[in-house]
Amino acid sequence: MYVGEDMVRIVLADTGPGIKDVQAAMQEGYSTAPDNIRALGFGAGMGLPNMKNYSDEMIIDSVVGQGTTIELKFKVS
Repeated sequence: MYVGEDMVRIVLADTGPGIKDVQAAMQEGYSTAPDNIRALGFGAGMGLPNMKNYSDEMIIDSVVGQGTTIELKFKVS
């Protein structure tokens, strides 16, 4: 995380399975969660769209089989 006078930058990274279709994953309601997880209230498909909506800039770098890095930038006014 970086906190500056005019911006906050957060980088999230994992070594998970990666995102096969980033464009599809950015659609509200899209989820790869199985039904049993959705029944618990998870996997609603709003995580990435909400992150984009509430940040000033979002960059996703994902490689299938290697993981995903998401960079979020928030302007401070």
